[in-house]
Amino acid sequence: MADLSAHPFAQIALIAFCFAWFALRLPVEILTAALSILAITLTQMVLNQQKERSADAHRRDVALHAKLDELVHASRRARNDLMGAEELDEEEIARLKQAMRPDREAVSQDCSAAPRERATGSG
Repeated sequence: MADLSAHPFAQIALIAFCFAWFALRLPVEILTAALSILAITLTQMVLNQQKERSADAHRRDVALHAKLDELVHASRRARNDLMGAEELDEEEIARLKQAMRPDREAVSQDCSAAPRERATGSG
């Protein structure tokens, strides 16, 4: 219902309805009360929809982190202290990344040396 009421045609229809109400000189108090109830109802529907989307996104994030933790656990070269890093504060994550920097540089050098070794036939 929230998607339907957010459609541009629904908004145009509501404006046209209000103009027609005024053109017919119907009681404004009834229109005001109806629009107030409609606004409250639509606001609650939008909030409920956002809550559902947020819960779904959280579920997907938890599943993704579980998959990543499994990959870290399965990898022989991976550091297990990175498992569950999403639960840490930003400062702790920054310290972990800083501590990993020498490891990343070593892996980068290993990866760049490997093609040269294969090309020369050594290794």
